[in-house]
Amino acid sequence: MTNYLAQYFKLPEGYAEVVQTGEPENDCGYFRFGSETCYGQCAGLKPRKTPDECLTDALPGAKTDHKIIYLPFDLADVIDNLRNENYVANSKSTSTLNSAMVAAYYAVRPLLSVSVRRHLQKVRLRGWNKLAFPHWPVDLTVDRLLERLLLMAMQSQGLDRIPFIWFWPDGASSCAIMTHDVETEAGRDFCSSLMDANDRFGIKASFQVVPERRYSVPESYLDEIRDRGYEINVQDLNHDGHLYREKQEFVARVAKINAYGRQWRANGFRAAVLYRRQDWFNSFDFSYDMSVPNVAHLDPQRGGCCTVMPYFVGNILELPVTMTQDYSLFNVLGDYSIDLWKRQAELIMEAHGLMSFIVHPDYITTSRPRRTYEALLGHLSQLRTEKNVWTPLPGEVDRWWRQRAQMRLVQAGGDWRIEGSGHERALIAYASSKDGRLVCTIQKAVAGVRS
Repeated sequence: MTNYLAQYFKLPEGYAEVVQTGEPENDCGYFRFGSETCYGQCAGLKPRKTPDECLTDALPGAKTDHKIIYLPFDLADVIDNLRNENYVANSKSTSTLNSAMVAAYYAVRPLLSVSVRRHLQKVRLRGWNKLAFPHWPVDLTVDRLLERLLLMAMQSQGLDRIPFIWFWPDGASSCAIMTHDVETEAGRDFCSSLMDANDRFGIKASFQVVPERRYSVPESYLDEIRDRGYEINVQDLNHDGHLYREKQEFVARVAKINAYGRQWRANGFRAAVLYRRQDWFNSFDFSYDMSVPNVAHLDPQRGGCCTVMPYFVGNILELPVTMTQDYSLFNVLGDYSIDLWKRQAELIMEAHGLMSFIVHPDYITTSRPRRTYEALLGHLSQLRTEKNVWTPLPGEVDRWWRQRAQMRLVQAGGDWRIEGSGHERALIAYASSKDGRLVCTIQKAVAGVRS
């Protein structure tokens, strides 16, 4: 069984072990663990079919014995169900991704004006704000669940604090990445101006480019992006919404997608419209993916991974989309302020997580949305200065998270040290309890000595 608790925090070996007790007698469903909504099987209780029912709490069935936490459910299974969105009935079935309505919409989508698309999407999304789960505007279920378990491990062992490897390099408090999905020729042609705006605030970004049909992709366009210090990733194949419609077609398309990735020297991928099937991700030859929302209430495919941290899906690192997309903000919510983004940022920073933005060059060519985007860049620049938020390229996050995953926290002579590639940027942190909540404190490196 994967020890997700030790993996998430990068704890020293042997500090906490999670063991399942009892045999579940019921099918998968929803239940609570304290205040957190879980999905899976659980011994001793009957899970519910929907998250808005009165959920039975599994916390009373949890026991601790020194370093071992005994749970009436399989923790790895519950976390996988959340991260991979297995709790969403039919979310990844062909009935959802291959419905006649979806096929018809994407057949005529290029001919529809933004106002018509906006109207159709509002009709389809009606009632989104009444969905009980995941929790809007940011869902921290996986993160809070693991925090609670770490507190239980500390209490069981009578520890005031537990050391772990801090989440981000150089002691950054959290992380923010900017990504730009290029959907049309007009968006492609606006990319130079967009990079000018980003550079004024010192925030680089990745550009997700559609390889076929949408627009031509001249080598000079890709060269400019690279030469200016930005990243290129592959966005789908032709943005028709059919990538995951049928397995045989998917296999044919992914071969072309992987070829474009090699040709463009792209390490990352994003599917059009954030459609996804995590059980098919192993077909991609990319290092990371950016197609899974944290909360997908405003997206065509409902669900959400319920975490604000990167995580592995097989060999691919998922960098979840944790912030509301610009299109949804402007055209579904009708909001041209950055208030929602600021609210989401505060919630994510409390969890020391990843703020991942999608801003389309296609939708900020006019003055009003462009002013909103520049206000966002200014806010991120302020967070970097005042809150020590790391603002790297997505590829840098991928490289760091893979290095951190291989690091070890070992003790020698009573002192802790970090071993592994990239350790010179890693810092030791301590988790402690304050008013029943987990509090993390970074141990700053002593002058001349690194952790």
